[in-house]
Amino acid sequence: MKALSIWMSLKCGIVDLPYGGGKGGVVCDPRRMSFRELERLSRGYVRAVSQIVGPTKDIPAPDVMTNSQIMAWMFDEYSRIREFDAPGFITGKPLVLGGSHGRETATAKGVTIMIREALKKRDIDVRDARVIVQGFGNAGSYLSKFMHEAGAKVVGISDVYGALYDPDGLDIEYLLDKRDSFGTVTKLFEKTAISNEELLVRDCDILVPAAIENQITARNAGDVKASIIVEAANGPTTLEATKIVTDRGILLVPDVLASAGGVIVSYFEWVQNNQGYYWTEEEVTEKLEAIMVKGFEDVYQTHVTRGVDMRLAAYMVGVRKMAEAARYRGWV
Repeated sequence: MKALSIWMSLKCGIVDLPYGGGKGGVVCDPRRMSFRELERLSRGYVRAVSQIVGPTKDIPAPDVMTNSQIMAWMFDEYSRIREFDAPGFITGKPLVLGGSHGRETATAKGVTIMIREALKKRDIDVRDARVIVQGFGNAGSYLSKFMHEAGAKVVGISDVYGALYDPDGLDIEYLLDKRDSFGTVTKLFEKTAISNEELLVRDCDILVPAAIENQITARNAGDVKASIIVEAANGPTTLEATKIVTDRGILLVPDVLASAGGVIVSYFEWVQNNQGYYWTEEEVTEKLEAIMVKGFEDVYQTHVTRGVDMRLAAYMVGVRKMAEAARYRGWV
């Protein structure tokens, strides 16, 4: 939780959002819980933290194993406690309860923009790119869809149970149709499925870790075939592996930049809730793109001018913003 919260703080600094940064969660496996158990857990969590969260305090948002229904239960419970509707308390809500267009796809949309900008730096046409996406949950599935629609060849995907790889490209539309609500699809292909570990070192141009932390390590970093790594998950590449892939000439777009689309559109949702005026999906996408492209250029130029890897460059940009704010407030 501490690591996730500092990463969130850095994300907000990198993309100039007026947020501090925090994280929270519940230790459980929602796949083993009934619908009503999930509702009781969601409401209980809000009751437990209701004094330290709120639209002007700490604003919760969706993450791993959550969805708009869970956000809706939390919103309703908070409104009951406060005895008035407070849609700005939480983001990732259904549209009918004050959610924002584009929030569900925001992380994947942001990663797609980062892939496009990284490809430009390497002078690769997206239609010539072969992509592996590790993880087929919210971010991974939408990302696979967006890359397929952009003309790239998605050659590998995975879920918690295994991975699929085809050098000629996978049928993404078919896989999206067959996945369950938790992003599981490889169980249908047990005879041809490979392991997540094997997928990470298969041949591709772009590798997108979109699952959990510590997937690319010192043990396998030397075997990664991609020329670009874009981190859609939080902390998927260790610091040792970061040095290895950077020394090999691989362009790594770090998580604190690449996955910032989620918190950006959460910010948009909060702004819309506060002003009671809602934007179209086109407006949301346009604003997201402008912020993500600027964030990428700020980090990339720091990487080039300071001669540091992209992760350290991103940390430098993010910490600089926080340090400047702290100095103005008289904290340092």
